[in-house]
Amino acid sequence: MDEVSFAQVMHINAAPPALLLAALKPSLQGKHATIIASLSARVGSITDNGYGGWCWYSYRASKAAHNMLLRTAAIELKRLNKQSIVLCLQKPFQARVPTEKLFSAEFVVKQLIDVMAKRSQETTGSFWDCAGEPIDW
Repeated sequence: MDEVSFAQVMHINAAPPALLLAALKPSLQGKHATIIASLSARVGSITDNGYGGWCWYSYRASKAAHNMLLRTAAIELKRLNKQSIVLCLQKPFQARVPTEKLFSAEFVVKQLIDVMAKRSQETTGSFWDCAGEPIDW
């Protein structure tokens, strides 16, 4: 791990969703239904980290930062729009899975849209896998 690589991974995985929400803030205010979802990774869950992994430090940290930024945005946005829902979603991890067993993009998108459709204002600021199961922070 080196400082430049760490900063680059953090910039790629954590900053863009927060910067996008900041830019969209005026459009998100009001009394209209709003769902904001951003793809994260289960490895960003501090609670779920039972494996460590030296090569994953930067990635895990960037996804944990991503999750915290989205959870904080959910709190702030709820003050501006009670109808808002902000979610972190985990797409299936498919490394080292044989090609014939990979999920299609269409399947994953359908699953994630279904997960979003089942959420309510009470679940804003939460983290979900593509099967609709909550992920601990």
